[in-house]
Amino acid sequence: MLTLFGGAQCQIFKVSTIIMSYLQLTSLGAVLASRGFAPRSDGCGTVEEPLPILEAAHCRTPTMAASAGPASARAPRLRVHLPVVLPLLLGVLAGAVSVHGGDGDLRRVVEVAGEPSSVVWAVQLSDLHLSAFHPDRAADFRRHVSGALAMVNPSLVLITGDLTDAKSNDLLSSRQQKSEWIEYEEAIDEVVNLSGLNKEIFYDLRGNHDSYGVPEVGGMFDFYEKHSSNARLGRTGNVQSITLQNSGRKHLFVGFDSAMGIGLRSPTNIFGQPTDQLLVDLDTALSQWDNHSTTSAVTKIAFGHFPISFSALTTSGGSLRDVFLKHSLSAYLCGHLHTNFGRNLKRHHRSDKHHHSSKQYYQVNIHEVTSTSIGSDNCSTSTESVAEFWEWEMGDWRSARSIRILAIDSGYVSYTDIDFIMGSKDVIIVPTFPLDARFMQRISTPHDVNCQANSTSHFGMVRTLVFSKYKIISVSVKVYDTCSGSHHLVLEQEMENTSDDGARGALYTVPWNWRAFVDESPDRYWLQIEAKDVIGKKYYSQLRPFSVNGLTAKVKWTWKEFHVMGCQWGQLYYPIMWSTLAFLFSLIIIPCTLLILYENHKLKCRNSKMAGGCSGRRLLVSFKYFAAELAKMYSVWSGMLIYLLYLVFFPWFAGYAVTENHKKMYLYCKGWNSNNLANVSTVPYIGQPDVMVIVLPHLLFVVLPAFLIITAIAADKAAYVTHISHKEKKDDDHYKKRRYMQRVWISGCFRKALIFLCLPIAWKHWKVCFLFNLASTLEAHFPYNSSRHGSILL
Repeated sequence: MLTLFGGAQCQIFKVSTIIMSYLQLTSLGAVLASRGFAPRSDGCGTVEEPLPILEAAHCRTPTMAASAGPASARAPRLRVHLPVVLPLLLGVLAGAVSVHGGDGDLRRVVEVAGEPSSVVWAVQLSDLHLSAFHPDRAADFRRHVSGALAMVNPSLVLITGDLTDAKSNDLLSSRQQKSEWIEYEEAIDEVVNLSGLNKEIFYDLRGNHDSYGVPEVGGMFDFYEKHSSNARLGRTGNVQSITLQNSGRKHLFVGFDSAMGIGLRSPTNIFGQPTDQLLVDLDTALSQWDNHSTTSAVTKIAFGHFPISFSALTTSGGSLRDVFLKHSLSAYLCGHLHTNFGRNLKRHHRSDKHHHSSKQYYQVNIHEVTSTSIGSDNCSTSTESVAEFWEWEMGDWRSARSIRILAIDSGYVSYTDIDFIMGSKDVIIVPTFPLDARFMQRISTPHDVNCQANSTSHFGMVRTLVFSKYKIISVSVKVYDTCSGSHHLVLEQEMENTSDDGARGALYTVPWNWRAFVDESPDRYWLQIEAKDVIGKKYYSQLRPFSVNGLTAKVKWTWKEFHVMGCQWGQLYYPIMWSTLAFLFSLIIIPCTLLILYENHKLKCRNSKMAGGCSGRRLLVSFKYFAAELAKMYSVWSGMLIYLLYLVFFPWFAGYAVTENHKKMYLYCKGWNSNNLANVSTVPYIGQPDVMVIVLPHLLFVVLPAFLIITAIAADKAAYVTHISHKEKKDDDHYKKRRYMQRVWISGCFRKALIFLCLPIAWKHWKVCFLFNLASTLEAHFPYNSSRHGSILL
């Protein structure tokens, strides 16, 4: 079982020792000392910095012994000193409870006892979306997760955001519902009871759905602060950390809340909004074991809700990615995107002195670089390490019923994702070594293989965790060679259970000649684990490629996966928006400019009596087709220009962006104007770049096509007028008349097609406006709420 270490408890007793030393100089001290009230000093003084470590038996709660003498003789003096000393005592103790770290940074150290001693594992869930309209999500959570946790017996359970749905049944409106939070609280309590786990190991974070319509953290609409596990366990602040410690290694988990401080309602609340202070606190938490007088190796893992691609920059331009690269995390665990976008929502980040300014706006594939041989041949101790980390987004519980088991085996981090769509699992297999060459290999692995002799002992064993409801009688490893294009079995060996009956879990190992599988192809060899229970039923792990020499197998994103994981939308929003606006302005300004140049050139040709032989005549005629008619349609041209200027400088929409209890807010292309939130916001606009879900579709799929169609219709009109004028000057022979009629027919069809294209554009614009307007009212979607609608200003 787990032995908890609490730095705050030792701090309290250290301070109480000092206070009692002072009190013993007073009458109150004599009274309390005579009654046996004294702090213990057995172990709290010698602690390992920076985190005080305390065995559970050492810091027991002091007790009041029976008084040796009559109480009446001492009671009057006790009443005299209590008003003076008690406030001092309470104040100092309140300060002692604050553990080392930034604001709200709660740190714990947990000793993981029992076998297997080299492995620790945790469970991650994300995007539960427990909903009042979909009770099956909570029912499945109770039924499947409790059994899985009881079987797996993890050291940590991480729930990375979107605990409740906060959406109406038709998904058009959003608000916090207390009934959903009560359901979540009861579901967690039931899972804790049925699984037999300690509730202290549960960490849950806020997601964007958990902040819908929450104008202020800790306010009346913030049910997370009342019903979440973190809140009920007294974990305050935006950063919490816990260190799992075993076999001389430390495994640091740091969770953080980067949801909006002012929770806008859907749809303009999809990005994480880290602050500069959050990055400072996060950096401090990740650094807590750095430069520490200990030989323990440290594995660092961060967990949050939002992927890097959906995390905005801070006001000073800082990013979560920079902090993670600084500490070269093993992994960043997140959620938010769901499995609807794909199963390969993973991304490897790297940066070194040759790639310091890595791709700021996008990354084409999962791996930023394809070669992993960097530094593999140079074993000098002065070789600069490559800063890198893995980002692993996991599937959602909402529709995929997914959970993840994360294992750390002697510093090597791996995971297995499973789902409960088809029901509960009787056996779960988590291979811990060798690692999956697609999603777990690090650039530093070749250097470890070639230069670290002490790591070869770990390489010499195939290792896997097997969790089962029933007794497992045999576990074997199978290795397949795909060099010929099909899977050929080249190794099959029985594995041995190295854990005793009282172990936390069953770790199976078998020695192998790992050097025989060194190959230049990272996906030539594939591994699978087979387990057989007492009734002869066989269970298999997923086939996975491995590369013992540390090469990474190439995996390409689909378009949807690249769209959500490869693009840094926080950085792309303004370039896309201003580029689109610049192009739209050019469609207006250029025709007018060309028309002026064309008219001036014609005038020049007349004055010089060179109208028939002016240079560039054909080019100017093309300019006339493109520009003349649009610029001459002054009302249309002016309307387009005024509309664009309005989009840039004036509000697009007015509505209740937070709750009906607040005044209406105005949506600009830069975000929601925060004038009505002056008491909680210090920036002029909030919700950036979240407003891109409204701004970019309107610009790219409504305004831009409409402007292009208007320009094309104007050009077609100019061409038609030109043909008419030419026809009147020519002989009316049959061939030319027939050719002219064909041109007229084609031109008419072209105009009709352009006008027909206006219909879907108008429909899309109306639909977006209608849905966005509905999103600002609650009565039609949530009962017992006032009806207040927003206003479309476009």
